[in-house]
Amino acid sequence: MESTVTSEPSKNSAPPPRPGYGRLLRTRGAWTFLLPGFAARQPFAMLTISIVLLVQHTTGSYGAAGAAAAATGVSLALFAPYSGRLADRYGQRAVLIPGILLHTLSGLTLTALALAHAPLWALFAAAVPTGASVPQVGPMVRARWGVKLKDSPLMTTAAAFESVTDELTFVVGPLLATALCTAVDPAAGLITEAALTLVGGLLFAARKSTQPPVTADGHARVKQASALRVPGVRVLVVTFLGIGSVFGGMQVGLTAFTESIGEPGLNGVLYGTFAAGNMLSGIACGAIAWKVAPQRRLVLGYTALALTASALWTTHAVLLLAGLGLLVGMCIAPALITGYTLVEELVPAGARTEAFTWLTGAVALGQAAAVTVAGQLEDRFWNGAGFLVPMAGTVLALATLLALRSRLVARPRTRTVARGVGHRVPVTVD
Repeated sequence: MESTVTSEPSKNSAPPPRPGYGRLLRTRGAWTFLLPGFAARQPFAMLTISIVLLVQHTTGSYGAAGAAAAATGVSLALFAPYSGRLADRYGQRAVLIPGILLHTLSGLTLTALALAHAPLWALFAAAVPTGASVPQVGPMVRARWGVKLKDSPLMTTAAAFESVTDELTFVVGPLLATALCTAVDPAAGLITEAALTLVGGLLFAARKSTQPPVTADGHARVKQASALRVPGVRVLVVTFLGIGSVFGGMQVGLTAFTESIGEPGLNGVLYGTFAAGNMLSGIACGAIAWKVAPQRRLVLGYTALALTASALWTTHAVLLLAGLGLLVGMCIAPALITGYTLVEELVPAGARTEAFTWLTGAVALGQAAAVTVAGQLEDRFWNGAGFLVPMAGTVLALATLLALRSRLVARPRTRTVARGVGHRVPVTVD
């Protein structure tokens, strides 16, 4: 019985090209969704800080500004997975266009209400749909890479490239929003965010040829199963919540620390050092041809993250905190990249956009919770108490990861091929 459906003939003994960024970026058609995708995901990093600066300016209250921003972040985390699930079922374009229009309208409404000094409940009423309708461009770009690369070893490189792109977004976005709100007008950040979402999002949605295919057939009931039903995805959600706690705890902890020493301007420098570590390690991860299984890489990388994050609260000198922040940042990217890589192994192609949005939403939810808890700790206890949040978040997530790491091993799906549901063809058939 023949079983060589997809077997590779070994005519040439030369090794395959080493995976790298140059080879990745030469993937046919990649730039047609990368460039508009970068423009469309930029507003994601501008939204929170733009809301904080505008609402604080119009109300004079950091509490009100933080509450409005938190409402946006929580609604984003809760609704993002449903957006991804709809994109898997009906196609990215069908979800993107109405979402982009709703987000633009909601963001402009929130801006108008803040400028009109509307009551806080009205700001919340506009903040919730603004967050819920944030276009999930990053997960959609990752899903498009999955279609382009399939089982290629370049998938790890693509995950690293997307992690670096996300970090670059979170460096440029807040700086751009802050500059617009302080130098132009307090409303300029949100207005620009809405404009970039509209233009970049529509350009990205227009690249219909690169979006994952949607097959409307008699097996639609199989596709309706949520990606969260995959045990490994639930484990990854917990680990990404821990990563979000690092982002939120670092933001609050660094702000409190620099204010306590009378050097608030150092906040941007210290957080930039943290982000630079993330970017550098992300670049390195994509350039390495890994031979260690991703499950093992995730455990090792997350252990390093928990250890470095647990030392933050003990540091009281600028240089030491900068160096430790750099190390923490360098430990985040490998965990993020490996987690996104595991989605390719664990989740069927028809549910990957949803799976990616669960992970993105987990980071956002962890960050929102960490900002809230760390702020309370800083107000009630000593300067630096906010750094306890990254320690607690990563240690708890690591304990979960160690206990449930066996669920990160993909189970064979040979039966789905026979039923015509699977999108991948096994390399060997026994």
